[in-house]
Amino acid sequence: KTTTLKMLAGLLHPTSGSCTVSGFVPRERRTAFLESVTLVLGQKQQLLWDLPPVDTFELNRAIYQVPAKDFEARVRELVELLDLGDLVKKPTRELSLGERMKCELVAALIHAPRVLFLDEPTIGLDVTMQETVRKFVRAYNERHGATLVLTSHYMDDVLALCPRILVIDKGALSYDGSVEALVAKVRPDKRITARFGTPVERADLERFGAIVSHEPTRAVVSVPQAELAQRAQAML
Repeated sequence: KTTTLKMLAGLLHPTSGSCTVSGFVPRERRTAFLESVTLVLGQKQQLLWDLPPVDTFELNRAIYQVPAKDFEARVRELVELLDLGDLVKKPTRELSLGERMKCELVAALIHAPRVLFLDEPTIGLDVTMQETVRKFVRAYNERHGATLVLTSHYMDDVLALCPRILVIDKGALSYDGSVEALVAKVRPDKRITARFGTPVERADLERFGAIVSHEPTRAVVSVPQAELAQRAQAML
């Protein structure tokens, strides 16, 4: 997944095939392209370790030649959205992992990119901080209409943020569509686990669905997802 994002961001050159982002060929690394994208790696950081995050923000402002007025308004908006307060003035080394990730997001968005590549932005964060990052990403998308390309091992990230899912298997695209359609394709059935007060024969359960496992007082039955409630009610 990381390799894919690095190719889309122009850091790596594909050994075969091609890709374009907003009409640009990433590996050509044209100025207009670089100004329109950003890449946030959950396991890498651009913050200067011994300096406060605001200094990294200023550095990026200079690199992207962002007007001072726009820069100040943008930082104010991002700091408010992420509830960072005065943390941006503390040395980076004194911040927690979650606080650093929030500051990484601010630094990556100083130039108001139209395309965001986020590689596992919630990795290593606790549950509360994961939800904070998700809410921010969603809010930024809604406010600015930016395109977000997200990779994650956490299905919670995908379910919360991604209306469109792409599954890559051994270098080939094996699925492109919604979460609901993917679930229906990969796992169309649901399993009901039932425990009984008295022994129940296997034959008495077969009318409810396919028997996955059976013991005298416990059974697992596979039923069509659309009929889950109906079958469960019938079993009760």
